[in-house]
Amino acid sequence: MATAQQITARERLAAYYYLCRFDKPIGTELVFWPTMWALWIAGKGIPDLKILLLMILGVIFMRAAGCAINDFADRKVDGAVARTKDRPLATGVIKPIEAIGVFIILVAASACLLFFLPVESFYWSFGALILAFIYPFMKRYTNLPQVFLGAAFSWSIPMAYTAVGQTPDLTCWLLYFGNLAWTVAYDTQYAITDREYDLKIGVKSTAILFGKYDIEIISLLQAASVLLIGAVLYREALLVPFGLMALLIVMADFIYQWTKTKDRNPQLCFWAFRHNRWVGLIIFVGIFIALL
Repeated sequence: MATAQQITARERLAAYYYLCRFDKPIGTELVFWPTMWALWIAGKGIPDLKILLLMILGVIFMRAAGCAINDFADRKVDGAVARTKDRPLATGVIKPIEAIGVFIILVAASACLLFFLPVESFYWSFGALILAFIYPFMKRYTNLPQVFLGAAFSWSIPMAYTAVGQTPDLTCWLLYFGNLAWTVAYDTQYAITDREYDLKIGVKSTAILFGKYDIEIISLLQAASVLLIGAVLYREALLVPFGLMALLIVMADFIYQWTKTKDRNPQLCFWAFRHNRWVGLIIFVGIFIALL
């Protein structure tokens, strides 16, 4: 096993690439689509190209920063989990201080984007920074780390509102909590994958908290997300027909996920987690067409 001192510069850059999960874009997609929902709804249609590019870069930078600080927080336990044992910090390819450096650089890059956005976005960005920093550590202190992840992932929604010059309103917060419910649902699917290891090493999660009712609670959270997002589309006159069609497809997809995960097979639960990228896309397509 290569150590931090033995690897080449090219190998170190590759380690940074994997630290930021650029090889696994699913996390970025799961933040990206709700951001696009909010941008299109707040802007009443296609946003300014500059704002769109800035928000996309912000999603990429902050998700990567979250991965870096997450691996720093989990550096002593990732090696005991089959799915994460090959991460750069777990193997010792890079040092913990390097992960902190990557986190700071990415946060600084995100902060630079704020110079091109309204000043309100600067104030709201502190919420994003705080949530991105604390959520990786919550699995040691609470049974609800997925809720903190959901809060962090959903913060791009009020950020999108401020980016187009809108004040976060009731519609914004309905969308926020709808996305939060969906995030807790799919991240619980993800946590079921690691539940056996988490129990051994003492890490907390909603998969452990929900116990034998995990799949049922996931379904309830998915239903709550559909209702809240449906309320958003209704308030914005986007529900009929295209928003409703999108939500009906999403509901069918959630039922399909239930059929695949009801036996709690870890591999199928991980499949369901990854499959949620299509949920975000379907809702966006409904919003996009309704606003044309």
